[in-house]
Amino acid sequence: MSGDNDHGSAPARGGAEQYWRTTRRLTAGLLLVWAAVSFLPGWFADELNTVVFFGWPFGFYMAAQGALIVFLLIVWFYDFWMTRLERRHALDTDE
Repeated sequence: MSGDNDHGSAPARGGAEQYWRTTRRLTAGLLLVWAAVSFLPGWFADELNTVVFFGWPFGFYMAAQGALIVFLLIVWFYDFWMTRLERRHALDTDE
């Protein structure tokens, strides 16, 4: 592999390493949030159901609505942060 990428304007080598390091860190963090929102409410359902949220037990709310809202926020945050990161490293081609 020659180190070239398929993007229009490649950042400098140090910039490319910083870009991928930041991308991997963001992806790992958001996957960790996704896993926590997916699995923890099921494991702690009895404890969560002692809390009432908008008239529903919190464990039920997280399974029915809360997790979906968090997943949408994860997608929005990833898009927002990656757009910002690509602009910073001159990789945006939407102009």
